[in-house]
Amino acid sequence: MKHHIVVLGAGYAGAITAGRVARRLRRDDVRITLVNAEPDFVERIRMHQLATGQDLTPRPLADLFKGTGVELRIARVTSIDVDAKTVTLDDGSPAQRLDYDTLVYALGSRWADQGVAGVTEHAHQIADRPGAVRLRDRLTELPAGSPVVVVGAGLTGLELATELAESRPDLDVALVARRGFGDWLSPKGRAHVRKVAADLGITVHEHTTVTAVEDGAVRTGTAAPIPSAATVWTAGFGVHPLAAATTLKLTGTGQIVVDDTMRSLSHPDVYAVGDAAYAMGPGDKPLRMSCASATPAAWQAADAIAARLTGARIPKAPIRYFHQCISLGRTQGLIQMVKADDTVTAHVWAGRGAARYKEFICKGAYWGVARPVMHPVRRRRTEAVGAVAA
Repeated sequence: MKHHIVVLGAGYAGAITAGRVARRLRRDDVRITLVNAEPDFVERIRMHQLATGQDLTPRPLADLFKGTGVELRIARVTSIDVDAKTVTLDDGSPAQRLDYDTLVYALGSRWADQGVAGVTEHAHQIADRPGAVRLRDRLTELPAGSPVVVVGAGLTGLELATELAESRPDLDVALVARRGFGDWLSPKGRAHVRKVAADLGITVHEHTTVTAVEDGAVRTGTAAPIPSAATVWTAGFGVHPLAAATTLKLTGTGQIVVDDTMRSLSHPDVYAVGDAAYAMGPGDKPLRMSCASATPAAWQAADAIAARLTGARIPKAPIRYFHQCISLGRTQGLIQMVKADDTVTAHVWAGRGAARYKEFICKGAYWGVARPVMHPVRRRRTEAVGAVAA
């Protein structure tokens, strides 16, 4: 019997893990199944571009994994039994059970309403492709002068607000920040994002807490309601809820607790990568939910799986950060340099060159997905698969 590796989710982390494992192990020894709800790879870090009407290149997963030996299943994961080592799928036909020997949980994160009234009913989100498309369709309906409110001034909110203000200067774009605008950046970085927002005509509401989202307005705790013809909620993410229904060791927020090889602390045949994993990084700080964390975590998990199955030494490369790359529309950007633990430094790179570099990073993120899949291994493949180490 072949050792069956099942990867749930084909975002950055899941797709990289599946492709990298396929390169490192022989098809005669393992079977790899990649499960994803959509047939295309979604460049999540470009959803603000899709929402503002830009065309994105289609990335069919079937083309991406063609000839790799990875079996692609387009289906929703409805349940996981980590004790029986089974996954239940729904692809429109009667529910199907998938047995596994090794499971990689990469179901990522989704938007979270943070318990604020009216968010689910009245706000848009760009955490996934359907949400970005719905927002795009709504924006095309809005006449000139319509107010659009982006709630949340982190990386996602900042990129969306600037992209929207640049592409639709006829709209009245507002950005609501619970704390100071850009307060996580260095002084130079903060000054630059403030200047860009001002140049684009974005109204920034700092130190403002949203208490409710209504049809046509955003209510705050300290000021008059903010008019809104379209409200976009970018105030935080929550992990996929499936893990919470299992016996996996989790954090209070539902992330799977893993070691430095991305292996579950409670179930050694389960790995978690991407936003779903709680892993410690430099300075004993948990890795943040980001593509910057997902890619090296996927490398680590794939290499650890291959090593344990073949009895080889497990390679360990510390996961560290180098910079935060922020697009501020198509012509402006900010590269905020950081220490290994993601603490910002005084050094920044801003302007058109930074925008071009951010685009290079986005293309590189997809290349990082495609390369483990499409490029042949340049070293000898392992000859056999042994038992999974305890």
